[in-house]
Amino acid sequence: MTGDNAPSSSTGVPLIERFAPLADHYDVLFCDVWGVLHNGIAAFTEACAALRRFRERGGTAILITNAPRPGAAVRRILDRLAVPHEAYDAIVSSGDVTRSLVEARLRQRVFHLGPQRDLPIFAGLDVAFAPLETADYVVCSGLFDDTTETPDSYRGMLGQMRARSLLMVCANPDVVVERGDALVYCAGALADAYAALGGQVVYCGKPHAPIYETALARAASLRGGTPPPLPRVLAIGDSVRTDLRGAAAFGLDCVFVTSALHAEQYGSREAPDVDALNAMFSAAAVAPKAILRGLVW
Repeated sequence: MTGDNAPSSSTGVPLIERFAPLADHYDVLFCDVWGVLHNGIAAFTEACAALRRFRERGGTAILITNAPRPGAAVRRILDRLAVPHEAYDAIVSSGDVTRSLVEARLRQRVFHLGPQRDLPIFAGLDVAFAPLETADYVVCSGLFDDTTETPDSYRGMLGQMRARSLLMVCANPDVVVERGDALVYCAGALADAYAALGGQVVYCGKPHAPIYETALARAASLRGGTPPPLPRVLAIGDSVRTDLRGAAAFGLDCVFVTSALHAEQYGSREAPDVDALNAMFSAAAVAPKAILRGLVW
């Protein structure tokens, strides 16, 4: 692939209908998963097809997700949702980054705050689990029951953690994600509440640098060992807080997809209000290269 970076609009970020006009400007995609490739219930077929087309033209597509599970476990979930293997080259998850931090603390006792489905983070590691009263630190992968609980349900627990000055490792910095037509709270909501109490938090996923560093190293291994220049890497995501801010902080261009988290804040999924979107970007002091209703080639 050849070409310079795609130009941005001088009058605001443009809404474009298809991804294809941008494709030649990039060699590597860091593509968000939940909200861009699927909604937690089913895959978005056009988004999967767009990534496959990008790869067929010589590009490398790496899925970069705040899922609090190792990449191998994410792949099994994508298989169940019918996301084809041809749509991506590799998966890098916040669960992978979390696991590396746990490996560095095997002599310490950990309290796992989150559902049992996230236990693969610890699989194969000689981890000493402990109740909150005696743990040395906390790994938060989510709410115990995100179908009925909210961050308010954890006020007492977070206060107890703060009283003991426990470090929290946040395995998923997302605050909410879509599950079908509903929004459910994630580990990021608890981590932010703990940080607001003065607690120490290490965030393992977007918008923080470690997950991008891991993804860049993975891209290098897939492309002959040389890391791609940052101007040739494009992030695709649906969240200002994680995808857009994370890409900007790491020096990457980003395409913003309106099909998920922020849709109701700026009109609708089908007819987003571009002025409202640009006001949101301005307020966040970050701007993508373009806006897409959905990832369509």
